[in-house]
Amino acid sequence: MKLYEKYPLTVTNSLSGKKEKFESINPGFVGMYVCGPTVYNYVHLGNARTFLTFDTISRYLRFLGYRVRYVRNITDVGHLESDADEGEDKIGKKARLEQLEPMEIVKRYTEDFHTVMREFNILPPSIEPTATGHIVEQVRITQELIAKGLAYEVNGSVYFDVKQYNQLTHNAYGILSGRNIEELMESGRELDAQNEKRDKRDFALWKKASPAHIMRWPSPWGDGFPGWHIECTVMSTKYLGEVFDIHGGGMDLKFPHHECEIAQAQGANDKPPVRYWIHSNMLTVNGQKMSKSLGNSFLPSELFAGTHQLLERGYSPMTVRFFMLQSHYSSTLDFSNEALNAADKGFKKLNAAREIVQQLTHPGGGTSTHTDLEKQLSALCEQCYQTMSDDFNTAKTLAVLFEMASRINDFKSGNASLSLVSAEVFSRLQATYLGFMQEVLGLLPETSGNHALLDGTIRVLMELRKRARTEKNFALSDRIRDELKAIGVQLKDGKDGEMTYSLE
Repeated sequence: MKLYEKYPLTVTNSLSGKKEKFESINPGFVGMYVCGPTVYNYVHLGNARTFLTFDTISRYLRFLGYRVRYVRNITDVGHLESDADEGEDKIGKKARLEQLEPMEIVKRYTEDFHTVMREFNILPPSIEPTATGHIVEQVRITQELIAKGLAYEVNGSVYFDVKQYNQLTHNAYGILSGRNIEELMESGRELDAQNEKRDKRDFALWKKASPAHIMRWPSPWGDGFPGWHIECTVMSTKYLGEVFDIHGGGMDLKFPHHECEIAQAQGANDKPPVRYWIHSNMLTVNGQKMSKSLGNSFLPSELFAGTHQLLERGYSPMTVRFFMLQSHYSSTLDFSNEALNAADKGFKKLNAAREIVQQLTHPGGGTSTHTDLEKQLSALCEQCYQTMSDDFNTAKTLAVLFEMASRINDFKSGNASLSLVSAEVFSRLQATYLGFMQEVLGLLPETSGNHALLDGTIRVLMELRKRARTEKNFALSDRIRDELKAIGVQLKDGKDGEMTYSLE
């Protein structure tokens, strides 16, 4: 039996708003598309959380035995400053301000994005297509939508007709975000005389390029560039098929971007494009929305170095990854120095247990004794799969790993004996702990270059403490213990005077 059959997944589907059993279109295979970055600036932490979320989802699907085709795009044209199809292209504007070619901007910030992904141990997708690499396909689908009466051309630009879509296809624009089409008509500003749209709900599939616009391509309607939404419809269906399993992205993309994607694909292919929509939630800082205007927005590099005014110190990429995994992807995540410091201590505890479980060896001999301890360990291994299969709940999975770490520390200190469990159960404990830490959650070991020196120094102090206890110099013994604890080194007294330590 495959692991994905033994531990069936449930997923909260944004389309229904309910938790549903996950069933892939093709058994054993999963197609997943995630909206990638618009590469006009340095990647921010909100982006990082989204991509970390879907990296973890992709990792767990593969861990269960699925073959995953993960497509994540690069938006290098067409994303205007306003969702109302107004303003400059973000990349074109950045190029103008920095007096560079648009593709120079794209290259610079794509490389920054990839660097940040590597720092967070976010694996590359199976395919990473670009919007500019799929202009022909975007022109073609725009032509198809015009032919079906779902789009119209005005002065070299083409717009999707939302009202006509609702009438001709009997589908509801707003099905994902829960927005009512009549309410959309009442909200927002009215069209002015200069606006080419028939209806303010309509959105651009193709925009006419002004004489000053650098990024431009020929089309049946004249030189122009694609709208933002059409690229994802083209690339997702090209590489995953007209209907695929999972579409992901940040909560901020649900409307209008993902709503427009559904309408375009449904209109072109006469079928809903996605089985399961998954959205990650936003970041806050000390309870406030992360925003440049509030001065509480910081880059990953500032977080790692501790150079931002709101940070007391820097935090390692794995500490930050662990911190983000402590909350369910659908929950708001709040950054604060207190929370990051707690995450740093928590990650070090799990990391220390990882080192111990890798070094432990089973004494061998015998078969399963079915002790209470053995049953507890087996249950913890089961819980890792159960919690992750319950809508990819990393928070509950980490809680189980902490329980496993406590048992591992007991084996190290002598408070529990490995002879009480079978080699088979110990092997499963070891494989499950390491597998979930590294392969599923993507938490890499972090050791400083002076780890051996630190370890040796602590062991010298532990020997001094042992000698002090033997000589009944309890004041010195307590002082060594307390001063080590003050700098984050926790001593643990085991049986027969043995002593171990962990880094908090």
